[in-house]
Amino acid sequence: MLPEGAFTLTDICDEPKWYAVHTKSRHEKVAEVSLKNRGINVFLPLREVLSQWKDRKKIINIPLFPSYLFVRVGLSDIQNVMFTKGVLRLVGCNGTPVPVPTEQIEAVIKVVQNKLKYDPYPYLDVGRDVLIKRGPLQGIVGKIVDKKKSARHTLIISIDLIKRSVSIEVDVLDIEPL
Repeated sequence: MLPEGAFTLTDICDEPKWYAVHTKSRHEKVAEVSLKNRGINVFLPLREVLSQWKDRKKIINIPLFPSYLFVRVGLSDIQNVMFTKGVLRLVGCNGTPVPVPTEQIEAVIKVVQNKLKYDPYPYLDVGRDVLIKRGPLQGIVGKIVDKKKSARHTLIISIDLIKRSVSIEVDVLDIEPL
């Protein structure tokens, strides 16, 4: 008999945690509805964008993180998530789902709930190769060497054969990781 208030190993292992779910392309909302129908706590952060067709413009909601949503489940519900329509896998290491820190999910939830203006921001590490996707330098590949608190980063373009480089500052929205 366990003392009052003691936790069993099952209780500890089955404590709900946030997990990132990789969905099929453009199936985020399908997966969200299917998961909710199974009684699973789901968070799909959306953002409003103005979409333009030939004959009209309309504000639509699209996923903030394309092909990803988040679920809060215990380990016993992992299989239930995996076999849901639209779900490809839970994000993890070597086939084992890895929980997302609760603070990170709560921060995104707070931003979305407070209807603040927000946009996706590329996840760029110093030393990472990036491609300039617009502007006069479109198509150039370089390496991030300095992340500033502003919207501009220092990018290095190198000529490896002569071991020389040139640095430029680029707007973070004009580059994408390779």
